[in-house]
Amino acid sequence: MTDSRVDGSRLTPDERRRYADDGYFVRERVFSATEVDNLCAAAERSAACAKQLSRAGTTYYLDGHRFVDVGHRTIQFEHAYGSETVRVIEPVHDLDAEWEHLIDDPRITVPVQGLLGHAPIALWTDKLNLKRPREGSGFRWHQDSPYWVHDCVHVDALPNVYVALDDATEANGCLCVIAGSHVEGCLPGTADGSQLGGFFTHPGSIDESRQVPLVVPAGSLAFFDPHTIHGSAPNASDRPRRAVVLTYQPAGHPMLKLKQVRNVPRGDHV
Repeated sequence: MTDSRVDGSRLTPDERRRYADDGYFVRERVFSATEVDNLCAAAERSAACAKQLSRAGTTYYLDGHRFVDVGHRTIQFEHAYGSETVRVIEPVHDLDAEWEHLIDDPRITVPVQGLLGHAPIALWTDKLNLKRPREGSGFRWHQDSPYWVHDCVHVDALPNVYVALDDATEANGCLCVIAGSHVEGCLPGTADGSQLGGFFTHPGSIDESRQVPLVVPAGSLAFFDPHTIHGSAPNASDRPRRAVVLTYQPAGHPMLKLKQVRNVPRGDHV
């Protein structure tokens, strides 16, 4: 049985070119308002669950920021001293059934399959970013590949899909990318003596004149290369900027943290 969403999800020549040249492309309003509402409800359920789980986890601090490991999951808290606000959950897919459906949605998986040569795909990792109003901290310029290169032999084949759960604006800290920054592969870190400095891209490798703020409505998707430099400002608004980032890989390989294989149904055979 063919899913009617498949044909409309296939990569266009322009999208393929933009991903190759710029390291990203955007599709606006892919998910309906009702679907977005359901995902936002899942985000809040997941945040509440993660906060509860964190009470039994292992707490540690990197550069003064609080992290809690609970089994295969890492929960980050907001940077303000003593904050009890969950900032990031990775992975999140096993905290709510909505995420499992999202991972397999052909509106996401079909274009990803196209980026990877139409081969079967699997999940590599996933995370929920909860950038709360007036509280959500920013993310410094970084690539994802330096985080993953020691755990994965196919780091070039890990496309990311950013799913906007709220309208993303510059005021609430939308995702920003450096167009074309993916072409050099893994770039050097800051080496500034901090614990996490090696994972943030050295300023000398960043051409901020090519910065693109991804101002998109809720329900939009941004596909970006694992080497694309990206980051975001803090949320200075009264509106949330929640998002899920799904990262895929060729089928048959285990996930980053869970170490189990989570293959995705072929979108052209749904």
